[in-house]
Amino acid sequence: MTEAATDQHRGDGDGSGGRRTHHFRAYVRFADLDPLNHVNNVRMLTYLEDARLAFLHWDSRVDGERRMGGLVVARHEVDYVRPLQMRREPILVETWVTDVRHSSFRLAYEVRDADTGTDTVYLRATSVMVGFNQREQSIRRLNDEERAFLREYLHE
Repeated sequence: MTEAATDQHRGDGDGSGGRRTHHFRAYVRFADLDPLNHVNNVRMLTYLEDARLAFLHWDSRVDGERRMGGLVVARHEVDYVRPLQMRREPILVETWVTDVRHSSFRLAYEVRDADTGTDTVYLRATSVMVGFNQREQSIRRLNDEERAFLREYLHE
């Protein structure tokens, strides 16, 4: 079970100035666990993928229009901060933008406790996303609407 919501960033003193951050809640499933009863590192990337898709709505229509065109992941950088174990409470994947260029942008994520009163971080990561033309199998420039949407979530 998953759910997504878009909220204002909490302003942790990270210099974000209250910029928008996408919040995605997910539940740890038994199938996500490794033999040590921790969420497998590959499954953690699946949480990031689910959050990214919910945030960008790529290849789907939002309010009758596409939010983002074709994209590919060019790079992931992941820091596993603390093991995540089976639990009843959802986890929160916070996503925001740290850089917008002509053909690419960088996303930042934190996987943390959601609605538990604690602020435990389990993972910090970044992804570089590149505009991609599937028909031509080539890199494409992001259009003005895509860059404007991404700048709403830009934390410099």
